[in-house]
Amino acid sequence: MLSRLGALLQEAVGAREPSIDLLQAFVEHWKGITHYYIESTDENTPAKKTDIPWRLKQMLDILVYEERQQVSSSEAGPCLEYLLQHKILETLCTLGKAEYPPGMRQQVFQFFSKVLAQVQHPLLHYLSVHRPVQKLLRLGGAGPGSLTEKEEVQFTSVLCSKIQQDPELLAYILEGKKIIGKKTSREPTALPEDITGSGDKDCPRSDAPGRDPGLDREHCGVPALSSHLPAETEGPDNGPGESNLITSLLGLCKSKSRVALKARENVLLLVSVASPAAATYLIQSTSCCVVIAEHLCQLYRSMPAFLDPADIATLEGISWRLPSAPSDEASFPGKEALAAFLGWFDYCDHLITEAHAVVADALAKAVAEKLFVETLQPQLVHVSEQTILTSTALLTALLRQLRSPELLQEAMTFLLGTDQQPAATEDSPHTLGTHLIMHCDHLSDEISIATLRLFEELLQKPHEGVIRSLVLQNLEGRLYVARGSPEPENYEDTLDLEEDPYFTDGFLDSGLQPSTKPPAAPATSSDGRTAVTEIVNSFLCLVPEEAKTSAFLEENGYDTYVHDAYGLFQECSSRVAPWGWPLGPAPLDAHLPERPFFEGRFLQVLFDRMTRILDQPYSLNLQVTSVLSRLALFPHPHIHEYLLDPYISLAPGCRSLFSVLVRVIGDLMQRIQRVPQFPGKLLLVRKQLMGQVPGEHLDHQTLLQGVVVLEEFCKELAAIAFVKFPPHGPYLNSSPPPEGQV
Repeated sequence: MLSRLGALLQEAVGAREPSIDLLQAFVEHWKGITHYYIESTDENTPAKKTDIPWRLKQMLDILVYEERQQVSSSEAGPCLEYLLQHKILETLCTLGKAEYPPGMRQQVFQFFSKVLAQVQHPLLHYLSVHRPVQKLLRLGGAGPGSLTEKEEVQFTSVLCSKIQQDPELLAYILEGKKIIGKKTSREPTALPEDITGSGDKDCPRSDAPGRDPGLDREHCGVPALSSHLPAETEGPDNGPGESNLITSLLGLCKSKSRVALKARENVLLLVSVASPAAATYLIQSTSCCVVIAEHLCQLYRSMPAFLDPADIATLEGISWRLPSAPSDEASFPGKEALAAFLGWFDYCDHLITEAHAVVADALAKAVAEKLFVETLQPQLVHVSEQTILTSTALLTALLRQLRSPELLQEAMTFLLGTDQQPAATEDSPHTLGTHLIMHCDHLSDEISIATLRLFEELLQKPHEGVIRSLVLQNLEGRLYVARGSPEPENYEDTLDLEEDPYFTDGFLDSGLQPSTKPPAAPATSSDGRTAVTEIVNSFLCLVPEEAKTSAFLEENGYDTYVHDAYGLFQECSSRVAPWGWPLGPAPLDAHLPERPFFEGRFLQVLFDRMTRILDQPYSLNLQVTSVLSRLALFPHPHIHEYLLDPYISLAPGCRSLFSVLVRVIGDLMQRIQRVPQFPGKLLLVRKQLMGQVPGEHLDHQTLLQGVVVLEEFCKELAAIAFVKFPPHGPYLNSSPPPEGQV
């Protein structure tokens, strides 16, 4: 196309020097555009119906063709020099601002984009290009739905591409209005040498080959246009606030069309520039991070004050590339606003993941400060139950989407603080995390369930501070183990039911004995750990036969639990592998000063909830046991010992998960006597929970549902214990034992 254009130009004028013909043609096309404004009297004719688009295209083709014919790519050709000297881009920018003829702004955006993209000469270093580029950036961003959105995003895409090729351009382009507003008596024509390494580039070379001195004297042959343009376009742009490439892109990001996706990709490209100097400038000299975080908060505030956690769950996994819910999902009030919020949060998380480290840290801190601290925290500690419920469910959804290490660190600091010292019983809540732990034992079952889900999500994040703050810091030193007493020789020495302060006295008087009748002395490994078979049997046989129902339904639930536990344990082990946990428990220090053991508020609340498993709603019991199972999967020796070893010798006044379960079984054995036809009712409730029979209400239904959960939880703990031994991994060649024995 360009070669054919050059041939036609040569043939038309019969010239010997093609560069002169190109320049003459270039000037003629520019004169044709300017004469339109002098001669036209119809202000309503759209620009695309005039010859302006055609002439602009011819000028572009000439510039590109000329550059290809240049011997040296570092020198500007006569046509390009003419464009720079006579400030053609400045004039076009003024015409675009005037929007005369209608649609002229779109034509100007397109011409700028194509010139910057197709001309390889570094144009952005010239002041006569830089200034109109900045002005054109301010012409855009009129708000979502602008008629020039498509052209604006194309223009910004070209600028971002140039910055990616030369990161040093970032600071220059982002200076924006601050530079434009400075007027000096002698205006420089190009970037300073210390930035660009070049001299005065706007001044044309008098010795340029083929230059026609008459063209300079003619000053392009274009009469002044100021008298033919609307008055408001004269003078400098004094629009409010900072306006530059970043603000233009962030404005386009709010579009309702596909333009938003392209704009977001451009911002992503900018924040990921490799130059540390450019990244530092982006943070220190623009409000980029704050604007991104504030838009996230604005989207949060645009949602309804109250949202059902179940509705929030339907939109989990929203992607910033497609921030909308699947079309087949049921609609609910606030669905579109929720999808927009989750999509933008996912975008922020993706930005932090891909950005330069300097930008990532700053953006993570901005999101944490604006969204977590200023917006979410007041709602999480609010007195309104609906406010607490909605904000907790939303925070859980955010954690589920969160992937970037920097934002994860900020979220952990926000929720759990930085104090890694073991908590004491008398400590008052002083962190948001402690406040949320108390919500796990809230008077509102819905809030308790929502908060337990939040902590279950926290436990799945790849951050050691979570498990250390919630559990491990309180298990250090193994103060839960009795000091100064010999290792027990048999099971009775470890678990004396009559002396267990957490076991009811009526249990032994009831005439019913649990199937956890003390076995023979448990086998131990060479390092003193209880053999896996003894541990598995202890949990499988904990629930008495009178309270078991799974066998009647020909279920093989334990096998399923082993299979599931194996996958979850492998996943958990892989996640914690970089943390360098020990393979065995720390040795007991007999000389360590005695101090009372406190399991920490988190385990305290979970254990307290477990003691009430026979009196709590079914859904709450499921969530409590789910969190405890998630904890038991962690391959830390202290966690395993405290949660999964029934044979540890507990210090006076201490309780473990197994001792809590024994206490619950004692309570259950007493209640069984007061429920007529207990086995039949229990079986019916289990069938109801499985959906095999209609869910009619029964007497003692909460108790019966609690028993079903208790039975399944014990099988789950047995399966977890089975796959966790030896400490390096499960027995890969072992088959799961039949339910009830190993």
